Amino acid sequence: MQLTETSPIPGAALPLAALRDHLRLSSGFADDSTQDGLLEQYLRAAIASVEGRVARALFARDYTLRLTRWRDGYAERLPLAPVLAVQGVTLVSAQGVEMPVAPARYRLDADSMRPRLEAAGVALPQIPTGGAVVIAFRAGFGVVWDDIPADLRQAVLLLAAQYYEGRADAGGDDEASFGIRALLERWRDMRLGGRA
Repeated sequence: MQLTETSPIPGAALPLAALRDHLRLSSGFADDSTQDGLLEQYLRAAIASVEGRVARALFARDYTLRLTRWRDGYAERLPLAPVLAVQGVTLVSAQGVEMPVAPARYRLDADSMRPRLEAAGVALPQIPTGGAVVIAFRAGFGVVWDDIPADLRQAVLLLAAQYYEGRADAGGDDEASFGIRALLERWRDMRLGGRA
């Protein structure tokens, strides 16, 4: 399995002003944007960390998932949520020849916890021997900061602030980490039973 982000978060969408306010960097100054490059790095790192912990894309963007076999012949779980749309499914032969799959052969089960690509009929299309399938999809809560749920936004700001304030120290603040974990807990994928 290979998941690739094909459209990064635009810099204009990042909440630099919110992080500056959270860190109280702009108090007493008209607009101190001298550290924006550094703040953007910490925001991107915090977003990636939060997304990794909860398997959710915060900002809406495009991805491809490349598989060499289906886990289940009827449906394939997508590794991120919420999935907004499946943009295409392409079979790739061992020689690299691409064969688009007709959209009538699959559908999206946009479950908020476990989105899946499902067969519209009996089974998903057969992956060529030695080849792969590439699923192109769009995932995320929305294109602007306010589209993201408040607790996830707060976790990003807390984590970015922790990175900023601890930039000279390799260690972390356990109390702040506990607060971040508490904000993320409801978004974690809960698995019941013995099957993953």
